[in-house]
Amino acid sequence: MSVAFRRESDDEHLEPTFEIPIPPGPNLVTARGAALIAARLAEAQAALEGVSDEAALKKLRRTLRYWSTRQATAEVTAPPADGSVGFGSTVRFALNGKERTITIVGDDEADPASGLIAWSAPLARAMMGTEAGDVADFGGRAEAIEVLAVSPAA
Repeated sequence: MSVAFRRESDDEHLEPTFEIPIPPGPNLVTARGAALIAARLAEAQAALEGVSDEAALKKLRRTLRYWSTRQATAEVTAPPADGSVGFGSTVRFALNGKERTITIVGDDEADPASGLIAWSAPLARAMMGTEAGDVADFGGRAEAIEVLAVSPAA
């Protein structure tokens, strides 16, 4: 039969749905991050109750799978005890003449507007292992970052 006479189903024109992408690498989290993941998982489980729309149900199940996976793979990690910049550290630094403070956290906990930077972000990676008084290269510039103070996250 010719393709011209074939009835196309409505599903052929729908966009495919994919799983929510999981960031590469280990799932490092702070204690706060672990609590946030647990809360998001509980929200997703509660949202499933009473939903009858198939499309909404598929979306909620996808969200539930993401948060279940994130909780199962979470590795609660403490900041370094030696005073160097690492996961869970709060860092005060100068970049391009501006002083800023950030806390290095897990991917799901990151909120750059609030000063929470994922450990996998280029800025965080550039400062890893430095200590107060050190300088680090960033953005193709030598000694672009000056680390002013390092403390464990509150």
